[in-house]
Amino acid sequence: MKTITLDAAVQEKVNGWLSGNYDEATKSEIKQLVENGETTKLTDAFYKDLSFGTGGLRGIMGAGSNRVNKYTLGMATQGLSNYLINTYPGKQIKVAIAHDSRNNSKEFAQQTAEVFSANDIYVYFFEGLRPTPELSFAIRELGCHAGVMLTASHNPKEYNGYKAYGRDGGQLVAPHDKNVMAEVKKIKSIDDIRFKKRERNIEIIGQEIDDKFLDAVAAVSISKEAIKRQKDLKIVFSPIHGTGGVSVPPALKKYGFENVILVEEQMKPDGNFPTVVYPNPEEQEALSLSLKKAKEVDADLVMATDPDADRVGIAVKDNKGDFILLNGNQAACLLIHYVLTAWEKAGKLTGDQYVVKTVVTSYMIDKIAASKNVDCYNTLTGFKYIGEIMTQLEGKKTFIAGGEESYGYLVGEHARDKDAVVSCTMLAEMTAYYKDQNSSLYEALINLYLEYGYYKEKLIAITKKGKSGAEEIQAMMDGYRKNPPATLGGSKVLTIKDYKISTAINTADGEKTKIDLPSSNVLQFFTEDGSIVSARPSGTEPKIKFYCSVNDKLSSKEDFDKISAQLDEKLTLILQDLGA
Repeated sequence: MKTITLDAAVQEKVNGWLSGNYDEATKSEIKQLVENGETTKLTDAFYKDLSFGTGGLRGIMGAGSNRVNKYTLGMATQGLSNYLINTYPGKQIKVAIAHDSRNNSKEFAQQTAEVFSANDIYVYFFEGLRPTPELSFAIRELGCHAGVMLTASHNPKEYNGYKAYGRDGGQLVAPHDKNVMAEVKKIKSIDDIRFKKRERNIEIIGQEIDDKFLDAVAAVSISKEAIKRQKDLKIVFSPIHGTGGVSVPPALKKYGFENVILVEEQMKPDGNFPTVVYPNPEEQEALSLSLKKAKEVDADLVMATDPDADRVGIAVKDNKGDFILLNGNQAACLLIHYVLTAWEKAGKLTGDQYVVKTVVTSYMIDKIAASKNVDCYNTLTGFKYIGEIMTQLEGKKTFIAGGEESYGYLVGEHARDKDAVVSCTMLAEMTAYYKDQNSSLYEALINLYLEYGYYKEKLIAITKKGKSGAEEIQAMMDGYRKNPPATLGGSKVLTIKDYKISTAINTADGEKTKIDLPSSNVLQFFTEDGSIVSARPSGTEPKIKFYCSVNDKLSSKEDFDKISAQLDEKLTLILQDLGA
């Protein structure tokens, strides 16, 4: 073998994996990296342990403590098992498990089920791939104490992951996520993982839960008469080789839509995602085949879901007849405005309803909610925090809808996570509703701008891979804290919110006020002209993200292009000021 120099802690971990009871394939992979002198890859694979971020455990598949493999997921499952046993002593603990179409997801799901079963935990195991929101629904429906979804959401094909859920059907939040990780850290050897399954503790589930889930999605529908009149609405849909193909078409059919045109090239589940660069509906490239099909059939609406069907990207026709992509903020504003307006017209808004969004999602939603006298809660980034508020307010107030700028939305209380299935049905219903009024989603969006102001957002993500990248990202955040910008885009910064220390700072007099949210490595800058800029390292990818929001009054439709160009210029100046 080549002589290589590694950090002492990394070398110790490498040695432990080479000498421990790991299978030969794992050891061979590590030996090959050593043989080839791959010090950077070895460091990245072993310099830390995988930990829960905004979306659970997520990482590149391969050998190593910082990689997704049977051992890191086995330790997570054993740690979760120990936590559940300690939390619910003397009870028959039940969990539900589902997986998406990613490479190894099925095998990882089966192994997860086996470890739970070996710990005498009863497992409801989906017979095939299912969307994340159905797993969230199943946990509540079956009275489970926890659940696991094997997925890496919209990440590249090299990734996989493990989303852990609590008994409320929401992803684990503090202190539960930290308590589970504490249990994982107590496991000093893979020999402590109970891999030997007990068949009697595993029950296969499928169609019965599918039907109940689809019934719950259908129960959210509001404009049934409009759908009847617009049942031939041309809807192009793609699951981008993921789980959306299992649930979205039958859900649309259940709503009454009869003209759903599928992108056949992307209907087959495939973890290599052969027709796209990334299976991310936030990217235009991922919707290229859908847009091509839409132009061929002159579609009214285009929708594409990510591999685990919790996010959806959409495209609509503008006033020139060209298809344009709506971003997550625009779709969330349209969806929440539509549902609130429908509830208002039906006389159902009694003051006991609420909506939820994240702090980096468009503040137009706050204005929409205020205009309807509906409370709008803001949470940290991650839909698990939206689910947490839903659980806290269950039985006290009624959740109507929630959303985040990263293309995740939920309408109705059937789940505690973002749901692209119900989002697709409600987006289709909303399109039918406006078409029934000789309007379109694009025109509805312009009307929102006329009423509430033109809010324009831009997300910039800078990728910094590996250990060195993580250090660079931290240095950038430290720099913004030590030397915060005085102005952004030519406008004075009035308030700085540092969620890491849960403090808002008035830049004029230095007055500090407490932010009533958990600690998180996020900075926000609020300027005199109403612009908001957020800086946040991603919890699931090696990136630092900058969320920029600017707004201005839109007096007429004729001014749209002019105001849009002015806002684009302001966004450019803000990002230059940040050095992003």
